[in-house]
Amino acid sequence: MNRTGAVNGAGPGRDLGVGIGWRPQIAGTIAGLPGLRFVEVVAESVPAAGPVSPALAALRDAGVSVVPHGIRLSLGGAEPPDRRRLRHLASCAERLRAPLVSEHVAFVRAGGVEAGHLLPVPRTREALDVLVANVRLAQAELPVPLALENIAALLDWPDPELSEADFLTELLDRTGALLLLDLANLYANARNGGYDPLPVLAALPLDRVGYVHVAGGVQRGGLYHDTHAHPVPPGVLDLVGELCRLRRPPGLLLERDDDFPPAAELAAELAAIAVAAGLP
Repeated sequence: MNRTGAVNGAGPGRDLGVGIGWRPQIAGTIAGLPGLRFVEVVAESVPAAGPVSPALAALRDAGVSVVPHGIRLSLGGAEPPDRRRLRHLASCAERLRAPLVSEHVAFVRAGGVEAGHLLPVPRTREALDVLVANVRLAQAELPVPLALENIAALLDWPDPELSEADFLTELLDRTGALLLLDLANLYANARNGGYDPLPVLAALPLDRVGYVHVAGGVQRGGLYHDTHAHPVPPGVLDLVGELCRLRRPPGLLLERDDDFPPAAELAAELAAIAVAAGLP
């Protein structure tokens, strides 16, 4: 494996199976899940120095793959990614013995102002060139491959020059990065945009998928919101099944960030994802 790509051009080089986003509020529940193969941790929640959470370290030492997931690099911004943040993400990867790291196709700051939210990148050639340059800068600092996530956006920039699938394909082709395919985001955008997500899914570079996000949401005020605080809807599970019919990804990960249910409900959601994917 190298830092900018994958073994034989597909995935992070290992079968991650079904996993869950690690959060301190449910660390005990996660530790008790049988057969857990991988977790994802928000990189910014990992201390910049000193030991990582004992619960997270215990999973790592037990052979569970831990993937640091960044949320503040702002790779889609006009300014290059902050070197300090890059060093922190690289340190997370090394200390957690991660097979890869991930970030978003988005920007979160401009002119020194923090948005506090993942904002979509205009799908123009100019914006793509900036994004490619920033991704390459990040890859040069990282000891493991980088996967890039498609985001959910309630609003889009006008006059796109590329479709989302073409934009992501060219980004991955020019950088050698992997795709963190968020099916919940794909579902949310299609539902709010009034289009069928299946042609978009089929047009994506599925041979570049490093792993997949699955999450829940809720309908509010005429829009579907990707909340990570509600059960995974049937429509997202249908996309899991369709993806696995087209090309099975190395890993499927359940994201839950708020309103955590009892352990039995989390286990049931993980089981539903495995069933949708046709896993034993």
